Amino acid sequence: MPLDEAFVADCPYGPGGLLIDELLEVDEDASRVVVRMPTHADLPLTREQRAHPVFHPRHVSGGLMVHMTGMVGFVHAYHVLGLRHSEGWIGYGGRIYDARFLALADPGEPLILEGEATKVRRRAKQIFARYRFRFTQEDREVYVSEQAAMWMRVEASDQPEAAAPRERA
Repeated sequence: MPLDEAFVADCPYGPGGLLIDELLEVDEDASRVVVRMPTHADLPLTREQRAHPVFHPRHVSGGLMVHMTGMVGFVHAYHVLGLRHSEGWIGYGGRIYDARFLALADPGEPLILEGEATKVRRRAKQIFARYRFRFTQEDREVYVSEQAAMWMRVEASDQPEAAAPRERA
């Protein structure tokens, strides 16, 4: 299904950072989401590659795949945990326990990005989640990882007053 406009508007990244075009599955009971990411040669980082057909073939950047784990985490937070960035919730990756780049992802065919929370601990203003990610392209695994993220609810009253500018001597 296409992405919901409210979801896109709530994302802390614009379309050039969200980079997904379809929500394929939300399974609240399994704490799992699946999305689709189109791939092409003009993706961030990928477009900067100095590609060579033998020594460095063009591929979806590994750094971009790590970024996409955050986007899949946001999909999970929004659709499974019910968190809204517009209500002060923001998440940050905290740890990559294991990551394996199993094959190069070629620009052209979309990637299917799966994310499943294997552990969730909730507090009033914090949620810790441990995720298992699996990215495939044409039924071939290209990236798998286990990572953790911390979701926090931030309110304006939580922030210290802005310090007055210092005078220079």
